[in-house]
Parts: sequence; C-alpha cells; structure tokens
Amino acid sequence: MAVSAVVIVRSVRDNGHVPDVLGWALLLVAHVVIVWRRRAPVRVMVTLMAILLVYHSLDNNHTAPMAVSMVALFTVASRTRPRNTLLIGVGVMGVMLTVKFSEGMAEGAESLRISGWIVAFLLLGVYVRIHRQYVASVVERAERAERTREEEARRRVAEERLRVARDLHDLLAHSITLVGVQTSVAAHVLAADPDRLDRAAVAK
Repeated sequence: MAVSAVVIVRSVRDNGHVPDVLGWALLLVAHVVIVWRRRAPVRVMVTLMAILLVYHSLDNNHTAPMAVSMVALFTVASRTRPRNTLLIGVGVMGVMLTVKFSEGMAEGAESLRISGWIVAFLLLGVYVRIHRQYVASVVERAERAERTREEEARRRVAEERLRVARDLHDLLAHSITLVGVQTSVAAHVLAADPDRLDRAAVAK
C-alpha cells in the first residue's frame, strides 16, 4: 500500500488523478485480498481484476496498482498449472489492451510496455514453479533412496537372523539325533550284555 502511495505522488500528472475516497478504498481492498494469494491464487487474481477494473474505470492513477497486480500474477504463475497461467495472462493483457487502445493509440502504446512487464513476471513465476518442482523431485528421490537402503538393511538383517536360526536348528537336530542314536546303541548293548555296564562310573 505504501508503494502505491509513493507511485501516485510521483506519477499523478501522467496517469490519472489522485484517487478519491472510493479509489483509496479499492486500493486498500486490493492489498487486503492479495494476502490470500497463496491459498487461492486464481480466485484472488480474478477478484483483483474485478476490483482494479472498477478502480481504473474511475480514472484513478493507473500506475498505483501495478505492484499488487504483478505480485498476484507472479503467484498465479508460480503456484498453479501452466494452463491457468496462460489463461490469466491472456485475459489480463486482453482486457488491458482493449481498454487502452479504445482510449487512443498513445494509451495503447503504453499498454504494450506494461504487457512486457506482465510477461516478464509470468515467466519468472513459471521458472520458480519449475525450480520448486525440480527440487521437490530431487528431495523425493533422495528420500525414496534412503527408504530403499533402510529396507535393504532390514532385509539383510532378517535374512542373517534366519540363516543363524536355521544353522542352530540343523546343529541342534543333528546333536539330538546323534544322542538318540548313541542312546539306542547303548541300550541295545546293555540289553545284550548287562555285565558291560560300568557300575562304578554310573555310581559316580
């Protein structure tokens, strides 16, 4: 809002008269609406266009809303799909060029310069959106790789535990089988020849 006030003071002679109470109220509403631009960029942009259309129709200072308009355009380009960016950009420039050229060729030529700024802010927003998507994809790939490494480590630990358990099971089964065989042999020998029993060893 302070930026708009400074712009009005510097350009009042060339870009319309100083806003009246209604003009200042419209500028204030435009700056309040822009607060929600990150939550609903397209709706905020459409609302802002409606507010500024009324503002400019009253022949208020035409340069004052430039900053808030560019911020809204940048937000649309950086936070929405390319289709929305294209539609909003074409819509804004179409309305502006139609209104300006209807006022005369001089005004139309000035609007072409403003169109350059609109395109620049839209392209900047698109660049920021693409960069954010790239960074997000890199982070996602890194997190996925980290999860994969953790899962692989857990899988290897589980496999190692299973191998150790299998080895212990085989060793224990072999030992039990060996003990069973030896017991059977001893029982058979004792049954055949009881005198071979070492009674002194058993007593100990």
